[in-house]
Amino acid sequence: MITVNNLTKVYNGTTVLDIKELQIAKSESYGLVGNNGAGKTTFFRLILDLIRADSGYVESDNNKVAGNELWKHYTGSYLDEGFLIEFLTPEEYFNFIGNLRGMSKGDIAEFLNTYGDFFNDEILGKKKYIRDLSKGNQKKVGIIAALMGSPSLIILDEPFTNLDPSSQIRLKKIVHEHQAKKDVTMLISSHDLNHITEVCNRINVLEKGLIVLDLQTNENTLQQLESYFAV
Repeated sequence: MITVNNLTKVYNGTTVLDIKELQIAKSESYGLVGNNGAGKTTFFRLILDLIRADSGYVESDNNKVAGNELWKHYTGSYLDEGFLIEFLTPEEYFNFIGNLRGMSKGDIAEFLNTYGDFFNDEILGKKKYIRDLSKGNQKKVGIIAALMGSPSLIILDEPFTNLDPSSQIRLKKIVHEHQAKKDVTMLISSHDLNHITEVCNRINVLEKGLIVLDLQTNENTLQQLESYFAV
């Protein structure tokens, strides 16, 4: 699904990402962990063609993402509040994204109804602009919008941050439900080692732009990760 070849990104003379080779298979749940500044968000931004690499390339479903529109039709993503349109209400934003995804008003309403528990009666029908929502509720809007239109590639950067414990549990359930679907590939970054080991079947550790560990998740993975970051 995702192929990376000699991918580098340099800021002010410092190489912040340097991935020689990486393949993420279709239907894989890929987790990315690392300390602040490790290059996780930079990597996701390169996959989404939000920034340009200094060398190398990313392919999505055998097509280079740079200068290509094909991958956008099957990709859903949420990295940060910059993905939102803050002067819209959540309903207006969902309708905007749904229209882009070719969903009817009925489809959108049925889709949103599925996530009533996750919204916890704090988002829809409140006559608030997105900018007036809490950080956690803004994140909920972004995550659910990323799932609209049944994308086969879903990319979420730190989705558990700013969510209360109940919402984190509900989000894990949502992630597992999408993983159960055929041909859905998920890329998730997180600082929370417990969450990432629960929702991803493969985890890479990124440090100073380099992949230093590539683990298939098993009963020992959490301990391995904790041992690595404890040093």
